Amino acid sequence: MPIDVIKITDAQAERILSYQEGHFYELKGLDVRPARLTVTVAAFANADGGELFIGVDEDTTTKTRTWRGFNDQEAANGHIQIFEDLFPLSRDFQYTFLSSDTRPGFLLKCEVQKTRDIRKSSEGTPYVRRGAQNLPVSSREAMKQLEYVKGLASFETEPVDAPVEAVSNSVPVLQFMIAVIPTAEPAAWLEKQLLIRDGRPTVAGILLFAEEPQALLPKRCGIKVYRYRTRDRTGSRETLAFDPATVEGHMYAQISDAVALTTRLIEETGRLGAEGVETVAYPPETLHEIITNAVLHRDYSFADDIHIRIFDNRVEVQSPGRLPAHITPENILDERFARNGTLVRLVNKFPNPPNKDVGEGLNTAFAAMHRMGLKEPTVQNLDAAVLVTIRHEILASPEVVVLEHLETHDTIRNKEARELCHIQGDYIVKELFRRLSDRRLIERVPGTRTGGTAYQKGPRFSEWRRQTDIGQK
Repeated sequence: MPIDVIKITDAQAERILSYQEGHFYELKGLDVRPARLTVTVAAFANADGGELFIGVDEDTTTKTRTWRGFNDQEAANGHIQIFEDLFPLSRDFQYTFLSSDTRPGFLLKCEVQKTRDIRKSSEGTPYVRRGAQNLPVSSREAMKQLEYVKGLASFETEPVDAPVEAVSNSVPVLQFMIAVIPTAEPAAWLEKQLLIRDGRPTVAGILLFAEEPQALLPKRCGIKVYRYRTRDRTGSRETLAFDPATVEGHMYAQISDAVALTTRLIEETGRLGAEGVETVAYPPETLHEIITNAVLHRDYSFADDIHIRIFDNRVEVQSPGRLPAHITPENILDERFARNGTLVRLVNKFPNPPNKDVGEGLNTAFAAMHRMGLKEPTVQNLDAAVLVTIRHEILASPEVVVLEHLETHDTIRNKEARELCHIQGDYIVKELFRRLSDRRLIERVPGTRTGGTAYQKGPRFSEWRRQTDIGQK
């Protein structure tokens, strides 16, 4: 297996040695057995990914770290062989040798992505990464939960101890059958869709067609809506505007009711602006898609509700369960995975379904915020939940976006600026560059022209940066 060798600077080497071991990083010495290191690689793969550096000693008393790499690449063959057997080189597992002119030997860097499947260590045990610990998945319950997280199993298929009539003779299913499939009998159709198994309705069947799913699945399918009169990081009892509202009912109605209630409460929220009290508004598509996404893709094996918290400057939507399979906050707009495939498929059959464009909901939500000139929502993986935050913060102007990019990059080109500023026309960016050049904030990189024209910091860039710093103080 060919492994690249990358020479790094002394500053980069120091940064590696200073990494805080935790959820995403671990540094180990050469004396640690390769089989033991497979525990860390498996734990990263079964959690959120991470990076393992092999060739770093640490003094247990002073906590001082020292670079002591492999003498040569062949000296790492024992590690490479066991990694190749269990975690072969792929998109999920990348291996690189790092060298430095001022430090001895080669560090082996193992970059691990969050995988779709469950990975095991050399002794055959799955592990998950939690903080700086690798925890074994040893019980049947823990393995089942890991299967839910990975999307290898879904709680929506579990049968519920409830009478079949709860879904086969309910008002929601009768309305659905009349509107969508008028020629079928409810019970037969529900069995065909596997919403009735072994004479009992499944979780998905209850969520879609029971009149009160919350009575049959307590604490697993409610939506709590809070209104906090504060901009603080967390709300408190003192800042709570009223007792939390609870949105119940079958899934189709619950999504609509939750969006309507959240929208109304936001419209009643005012903020002080230049013209006095202004109405806070978010794109309706954003609220609709994010709430719909939370209901359809939450992990129903967790006994918890969805929580929608409305603050003075933001809305938070927290849904139980971490992002499934290989989905991460970084790739969520590009990758697709349905934790609850039955729910996603069948709710799309309802008249005017909440998930019209299956798989495109969050992309629609993010694009709508841009059209309104607001910053994109943020997505966070918490310990046992996903938190989406919609902030009422105005996007920086394209000029500021370009200048801020040049703070951390040497140059910028037209294509890069279009992507950063979400501008489609290259002629618009050309005019943007002209305005900044006229003000001597940027200048053309000598030797670049036509389609490869690049711009760098201009003579007055530092003056702009200084004025910006003063304005922020």
